[in-house]
Amino acid sequence: MSPKLKNKKSYILKCPISLGKLCTLLFSFLYLATVNAQTIPTSFKKTVDSLITAGTKTYSEIHPILQDYKKDTVLMRYFSKVSLEKKYISGQIYSYNELGRAYRNTSQYTKAVELHKKALDLADKIDNIEFRVASLNDLGVVYRRTSSIRTAMDYNQQALELAEAVKKENRSKSLEKSINVSLNSIGNLYIMLNQYNQAIDYFKKSLALESELGNTLGMAINYGNIGNCLQELGELDEALENYRTSLAYNEEIDSDMGRVICKTSIAQVYLKKDRINEATKLLLPIMPVAKNLGDGFLIAPIYINLGWAEMATGNYIKGEQNILEGLRVAEKFNLKDEAARASHLLTSLYQKKGDYKKALDYNMKADNLDKEIVSASTARYVTDINFRYDSEKKSSEIQTLAQENEMIQMKLRTSRTTLLIGSIALALLAGIFYILYRQYQLKNEKKVLTLEQSMLRSQMNPHFLFNSLNSIKLYIINNEQKNAVHYLNKFSKLVRKILESSSMREIPLAEELETVDLYMNIENIRFSNEIDFKIRIDENIDTHTVKIPSLILQPFLENAIWHGLSPKKGEKIIDLHITKDKQDFIHITISDNGVGRVMADKIKRNKVLKRKSVGIEITKERLANFSKDLQNSFEVEIVDLYDENQEPLGTKVILHVPTV
Repeated sequence: MSPKLKNKKSYILKCPISLGKLCTLLFSFLYLATVNAQTIPTSFKKTVDSLITAGTKTYSEIHPILQDYKKDTVLMRYFSKVSLEKKYISGQIYSYNELGRAYRNTSQYTKAVELHKKALDLADKIDNIEFRVASLNDLGVVYRRTSSIRTAMDYNQQALELAEAVKKENRSKSLEKSINVSLNSIGNLYIMLNQYNQAIDYFKKSLALESELGNTLGMAINYGNIGNCLQELGELDEALENYRTSLAYNEEIDSDMGRVICKTSIAQVYLKKDRINEATKLLLPIMPVAKNLGDGFLIAPIYINLGWAEMATGNYIKGEQNILEGLRVAEKFNLKDEAARASHLLTSLYQKKGDYKKALDYNMKADNLDKEIVSASTARYVTDINFRYDSEKKSSEIQTLAQENEMIQMKLRTSRTTLLIGSIALALLAGIFYILYRQYQLKNEKKVLTLEQSMLRSQMNPHFLFNSLNSIKLYIINNEQKNAVHYLNKFSKLVRKILESSSMREIPLAEELETVDLYMNIENIRFSNEIDFKIRIDENIDTHTVKIPSLILQPFLENAIWHGLSPKKGEKIIDLHITKDKQDFIHITISDNGVGRVMADKIKRNKVLKRKSVGIEITKERLANFSKDLQNSFEVEIVDLYDENQEPLGTKVILHVPTV
């Protein structure tokens, strides 16, 4: 080795700058050189200079000025460079987040995360809540795209809590929008956990807030996401309606990305409905648009759906090519959910082709991807945290009690006198605790008994008994013997069932449905059988094995009749629909097309003789009492139904009944 090379090596070894730092400096130099090499419009330079001179600090102030330039990565890099030179931190944060979104939308997720984290660090440094919330939400979206559910949930939940901690009257418009982004993102995470009803709740909250703000893009996104949930729940027609609403909003704001997402989703519903040609006609024109946008998140599902369509028409060769290409794109951009969907379709395709080895390979791959996306530990993430907290707390309490017990034992061993006094004291204390415990038990038993008596009184309502017997009497007077005997039999059977059920803590769902059917038959006499009452039960529910508290449905039906349908003219409908989700819950939905709660309350106030409804309140108390012995709790949800013009369509009551 020559002396020159030796000296050079020696210099490098002694240089205080590490190799990593040297690479970073070189990258920064090349980055700045690239930015400088671009032609930056003078107008944009002046805009940036005015922002820096004014010292504009918040997102709400910067965004309206730069929103037309935010998608231009060259201009955003220039803004980032100048902000760094001038130590304009708010500008750095804004440019980092916008560049991060640009990388995210071209599926460069590692770069996107790096930029959003830089923005978050700077936002923490200057304690700017708008930028902190925006950066947290952006990180959540990136991690959701890569199916990192836990990490995404942490970031979006943190953003939501941080934004909602600000009083509503002090929130800026951008902070309000960030809350909607958080709600929407959490809803999307629940979709990935297959918890579609919870997801819809979050999307509806976000949709309501976006409507208040008049944010068309936000409304488009939420309608699309609600459509996705309904599609997964098998409600395809309602899903299509929501997708088309979303598409209309995207057309209004001229969003290519929105159009691609909506049309891909609509095509997927068409595929499920065997409308193959319609699906293909939608997918083929949007493929070039998706490729032009350069986002693998858009491209992969189009290829996969095209492959699905080809497979459905028996063109296995072309179907295989498209699905494999979709899988390649999904794997390239780490889109695990789309990779799993492609693997499931390939399993089916190779089975049809008779290539069972490949079918088995892709089936195993699909199962592994499904487990990666939604593992049991991910779905129970929050529960596990609470469980660990409770376990640690109990362990600490047990340890404390053990130490106290050891100290007591040591004191007791000091002398017989101390032992005797200690024994008497413990006996007295135990006696006091026993008396207090018995009093507590008696109080609870009395409360339960009172609730059961109140429940029975509400079921055996004197008005109902009197009206029922009067109606039967009218049949007898009119010499309608068959009707009189028919309804008298039903009435006696109903009374017997109410008396039998009132003595039981819980009964099979089948018996409860039989009771409410009898009740509705008798109540319907007063309405000349005008009420169209239907009971719908999903096929996967065995009503004989599901146990529920006795006599909980009648108060809700009575409320629907008295307050919803009684004042209504025309068609009267009550629909009782029983469904089951993948969690440990049965959902009982009672819908009526009555006048709605607002009008019912107004009518009630104008009445001279007011009838007080106590059955529902008693039922809620009973449900709360039953929940104490179960892992999950009962929930009652009352929803007012409105049409597009905000005219009332009736009321929906949803009982969420745990099965364990």
